[in-house]
Amino acid sequence: MAADLAQQRARERAAGLLLIAAAGVALAVANSPLYGQYHALLEYKLGPAMPRLGQMSVHYWIADGLMAIFFLLVGLEVKREWYDGALATPAQRRLPIIAAIAGMAVPAAIYLAVTGAEPALLNGWAIPAATDIAFAIGVLALLGPHAPASIKLLLVAIAIIDDVGAVLIIALFYTADLDVEALAAALAVTGAMAAMGQFGVRRLWPYMAGFALLWLLVLASGVHATIAGVLAALTVPLGRGEAKSPLKILEHRIHPWVMFGIVPVFGFASAGVHLTGGFETLVQPLPLGIALGLFLGKQLGIFGSVWLAVKLGLAERPAGTRWKQIYGAAILCGIGFTMSLFIGALAFPGDAAMIDQAKVGTLTGSLLAAILGFLVLRFTSGVEPAPDDPEEAAEIFAADERRRRADRSAREGETA
Repeated sequence: MAADLAQQRARERAAGLLLIAAAGVALAVANSPLYGQYHALLEYKLGPAMPRLGQMSVHYWIADGLMAIFFLLVGLEVKREWYDGALATPAQRRLPIIAAIAGMAVPAAIYLAVTGAEPALLNGWAIPAATDIAFAIGVLALLGPHAPASIKLLLVAIAIIDDVGAVLIIALFYTADLDVEALAAALAVTGAMAAMGQFGVRRLWPYMAGFALLWLLVLASGVHATIAGVLAALTVPLGRGEAKSPLKILEHRIHPWVMFGIVPVFGFASAGVHLTGGFETLVQPLPLGIALGLFLGKQLGIFGSVWLAVKLGLAERPAGTRWKQIYGAAILCGIGFTMSLFIGALAFPGDAAMIDQAKVGTLTGSLLAAILGFLVLRFTSGVEPAPDDPEEAAEIFAADERRRRADRSAREGETA
């Protein structure tokens, strides 16, 4: 049990550090003589002509192609946690749902207040509403025994609900003109994939073939292509309690590729902003609204809603947590990074200057949230009890037990 937890923390720490390194390298390259080559690489046209977009650039392939696999993993995690994990009961869902909704609404409100609801900036309201679960969990992993398992569970649950909200926002508010025929075909493919599960199809390749076709149809429909990943994930059978669950096997297989490949590549491709103007750039309405939305809005919305929900008796404070620890977790939810960079590119398509300003705000707010959240948890949390203490260790490991069982079941399914 202790070895499983140590291995999991090591993976999370490595993934977080790799993402931070990728962003750092991108910033360094973008502010060096290599900026021209960096930009040319991302804009290089590659592959066949795609529906609506023609021949896509390397950056488009990353944002619309590889990130669809990222959203496939998000969908798999959401489905597993909803039916067989940390969100499996109404009582478990209540507090994260309240916190996630407030944690999206308050940052958006702060953004709109700072930008004065200026029409040219209005489309960026959702940028500070997102949380980067990989980055946040990576920071928690760096804290080691100073980050209780109960705090990690709360943060993951909030981030999962946040991801659902981000997907809905992308689908509803960042969708181009719809091609009704392509959209209808995409829905038909989704229905066929869901039917496969109902008829007992357990091999993964039919779902992966359906995912590829679904991605092409969603791309052609005008809805952002990454939504195909979530739709495909919802059709993969979970098989609750089943050792060879297709969903758990697929999640286990793609998780390292996403965390150690796709997410760092996206970070490198998206974080490379050429910094000019210094402090004057940061105090512009767009970057300032995003930075304050992430740094202040997330902590106010999440911590405030959790405190209010507990005081009103709507939910219970997670066992084994203190208010200072919950506050630290709320701050960490202000790390928007991957999702905020992604939404920023959707909010201002074709406007490089606005996208760069959005990147500055996202990087600033995320960095402040990471540093302060780390410090709050580091100096308000005691060291977790040693795993060989039977009574105290039971509480620590209980929060991670479902995830470890899912990993073991997936490994057993691969070797069967």
